[in-house]
Amino acid sequence: MQIIRATQALTPQGWQSDIDVVIASDGRIETVAEASGSFDIKVDILLPAPTNVHSHSFQRAMAGLTEARGGVVQNSFWSWRKLMYRFLEQLTPDHIEAIASQAFMEMAEAGYAAVAEFHYIHHAPVGQAYDSIFELSERIAASAFQTGLGLIHLPVHYEFGGCDGRSLQGGQRRFGTTKAQYETLFAAVQRIISAGPKDWALGAAPHSLRAVDNDGLNLAFILAGTGPLHMHLAEQTAEVDEVTSYLGARPVEWVLNNLQVDSRCCFIHCTQMTVAETRTLAKSRATVGLCPITEANLGDGIFPCVDYTRDSGCFGIGSDSNIQISLWEELKSLEYSQRLKHQHRAMLAKSGRSTGRVLFEAACYGGKLATGRLSGTLASGYWADLIGVSTKNVVLCARSEDIILDSLIFANHGQSCINHVWSAGRHIVQDGRHIAYDLISRQFINVMRELKRDI
Repeated sequence: MQIIRATQALTPQGWQSDIDVVIASDGRIETVAEASGSFDIKVDILLPAPTNVHSHSFQRAMAGLTEARGGVVQNSFWSWRKLMYRFLEQLTPDHIEAIASQAFMEMAEAGYAAVAEFHYIHHAPVGQAYDSIFELSERIAASAFQTGLGLIHLPVHYEFGGCDGRSLQGGQRRFGTTKAQYETLFAAVQRIISAGPKDWALGAAPHSLRAVDNDGLNLAFILAGTGPLHMHLAEQTAEVDEVTSYLGARPVEWVLNNLQVDSRCCFIHCTQMTVAETRTLAKSRATVGLCPITEANLGDGIFPCVDYTRDSGCFGIGSDSNIQISLWEELKSLEYSQRLKHQHRAMLAKSGRSTGRVLFEAACYGGKLATGRLSGTLASGYWADLIGVSTKNVVLCARSEDIILDSLIFANHGQSCINHVWSAGRHIVQDGRHIAYDLISRQFINVMRELKRDI
């Protein structure tokens, strides 16, 4: 049992002062009550820690390598994707594990307590099979275990190179699964997750409408059961055009009309939607997984968040390509995109709740919905996914309540201010640093020295 004393804490009842949060031996919050008696650790501010709803951890090693024009007439998501395929051709299982550990460690230091890893690399370069189809999923699990980050593993079904059913080519061949292979993979990953910490979970992930057919979508929904079902959707205009041409409807429209969309579903990006699609998706009980830094980096477009949330739509926040792992920057990027689109300020603020608080609480709640992880709230029975923040700095000194979150998101000048992070009670960030920082960063540096940087 651990007892955390907080000078200020964000609870379901709002901001409270001088409270104790008791973490039980199973990693869940036992009680949240007025401070009394002894305690194990004291923090200035205690926040619930959100779940990162969308990550491709291996792309962390690509950060900074794709920003030159490189002779391409017009750079886009599609030219970036070609570079990504070339980069991953050199990655071994050892590389992938070390890179994932670095990414997961940085997520913890950024304030995430868990990650939904959208994992689509299953094979060796050029598509050769490993002895076990779950080899690389085991490596992701090993990284999560090493870092202590909560894991929602989403093995990806990726069968085709486009809506026309063409075969996978080049770098895509590392992703490929037939329906039989995907069933085998999913069953193996179930065993891996069952053998891990009690807070780990499994979901299914048909990659996109371009990469699976109707039978593949149905299989993924069946395998997911009551667990999460994640899929890329309506990220690029070229994707919208291709899906419309082959399926006779725009991506979001087709999904809403043809699939059993419910609270299990998390659709990633959705930056290309009509007004009607936005309204209908908001009312569908699904969550949208937003990755504002990656969406800006790839030129995806601006998610219509003002209209979506006006109709009570839920969203979670993910780090996707992991080009910059920063919870505060993701939330700031989301709000600033809305300000640029609508040419007004404080677009997502509500009566009685500041912009920062609305953004943060939405990310916590959306992370819970998107992954089925009982977290994101300081309440009895929830996983003890917690952030301890220091006010002994130029960002937060003499600040309280909602202004704390506004300052962290909009005025932190690159400072994290996070001193502690717990994931299901595991105290994985202490005094501002991950407990395995030296080992994990050394392994990552060694990998980066081995990899070709010219892609």
